[in-house]
Amino acid sequence: MNKVFTDGLSFALPLLIMAIGTLYSEKSGVTNLAVEGFQGVGAFFGALAATLMTPLTGAGSQAIIYLAILCAAAGGAVFSCIHGLLCIRFRANQVISGVVINILSVALTAFFTSAANSAISGSASNKFVLDVSARFSVPFLCEIPWIGGLFTAMYPFEIIIAVLAAVMWYLMNRTKFGMRLKACGENPQAVDAAGASVTRIRWAAVIISGALSGIGGICFAYSLLGNFSPSIYQGFGYLAIAAMIFGNWKIGPTTLACLFFGLAKSGGLQLCIAAQLPSKYTDLFLLLPYVLTLLLLIFFSKKNRPPKAAGEPWDKSKR
Repeated sequence: MNKVFTDGLSFALPLLIMAIGTLYSEKSGVTNLAVEGFQGVGAFFGALAATLMTPLTGAGSQAIIYLAILCAAAGGAVFSCIHGLLCIRFRANQVISGVVINILSVALTAFFTSAANSAISGSASNKFVLDVSARFSVPFLCEIPWIGGLFTAMYPFEIIIAVLAAVMWYLMNRTKFGMRLKACGENPQAVDAAGASVTRIRWAAVIISGALSGIGGICFAYSLLGNFSPSIYQGFGYLAIAAMIFGNWKIGPTTLACLFFGLAKSGGLQLCIAAQLPSKYTDLFLLLPYVLTLLLLIFFSKKNRPPKAAGEPWDKSKR
């Protein structure tokens, strides 16, 4: 059971921070299907920084992980400006923009990963191999029956993400910026009439989305894969969008949805191991979160209420 909680949390928290990033964008009125691309490009920059710094700091240095997270956030934020430029500045179709950015990110990261490896090591490999992140257990809490697994063998980034999630909740629900951001997704004309800039708020939301998605991407690279490669694009971005929808565009319920997906993924894998099934069935059990997504859509899609102005370009003349 502890293994289910440990692995489930290490999957759920990066998924959560990506879902919160998507939520920020959509709450401002910008539909964001590009989170998969933000995740991949952010992870690329984080992994590249880690690869370049490892010879200087030595293998096994945990400081590199924090540097990689910062670079991933910056890389995701910069790449998200393409989505902002298309959707906010040029008023392009936001769904098409997101899909195109996801395709673009796969091609760009695959090319630049091979190019960077050729320059660094002379080998045109399509992956950056990352050091294993250290783990720790929280004293006393890890010994609690049943839920102790949540505090056992944790990655350092799990604490970072938990703090970030709390900050993002406070920013959205307890600050003037958050109130205006939510109003931009419901009634942007009212925000403009109050003297605030809808354009600036939406730009800020998209950039925040890119930064948080980049953090989620590098955390997946460190925890699930141990490297950065095109395999980082495994539909995690779309799963984050699904979690946000199930959470009805609210951070609290979205957190529960991400935990549910994480425990379903790790539980399915442990069930496969416990049943001593051949390894070829492992991938089948890893599909469990996506199967649950389809099933949950049947029960929750009719009750969801997206922001009223989501997907609609801001036009001041319509005021």
